[in-house]
Amino acid sequence: MPRISAVERRALLCEAALLVLSRDGLGALTTRAVVAEAGMSLASFHYAYDSREQLLGDVIAAVIAKEREAGLAGLLAEAGSAEQALRAAVRGYLALLRADPGREQGMLELTQAALRTEALSPLAAAQYRHYHDVAADLLAQVATRHDVVWRAPLADLAALVVALTDGMTLAWLAERDDAALDRLADLAVAALVGQLEPALATEAAR
Repeated sequence: MPRISAVERRALLCEAALLVLSRDGLGALTTRAVVAEAGMSLASFHYAYDSREQLLGDVIAAVIAKEREAGLAGLLAEAGSAEQALRAAVRGYLALLRADPGREQGMLELTQAALRTEALSPLAAAQYRHYHDVAADLLAQVATRHDVVWRAPLADLAALVVALTDGMTLAWLAERDDAALDRLADLAVAALVGQLEPALATEAAR
């Protein structure tokens, strides 16, 4: 393999780790499996990463970035209302889930393993902190783009979004019922819309 920088090597190893996680699950995600997938030597791994835990942190960040991009793509579509924007954002995430269910299953495995393993325990907290940040950002953008305000605190609503998407993800992975998933998505959007009100109404009440 041509000589590449540590940054490029980390990106390639992270991509390889995501492929192994998606295809074979967390149990198969060893450093040897990752370097084999990336076509690198074991020494290359230790040149780029200090530990497997550090790699897993990058894997989490990469998955969250893709999920944020999927939600934003929905928001940036020509949505005529906050409800339409929320629906597009949720559908964007669900499309990502359906396209690569193994990745989302692997992320659930990673969360459970982190909760039971002292060395990995900070990853679970960081993972959900990032999820909440992404959800809060999306909700704030909906409000800004469509001149509405949220009745409940943004942090609470972000936590609700994460709880809803976690539930929908697990239910679909277990049942693979697309129609049921779409119905759940509509109910989730309706619950969020119920927390919206026009910004002008809020200003008038002051």
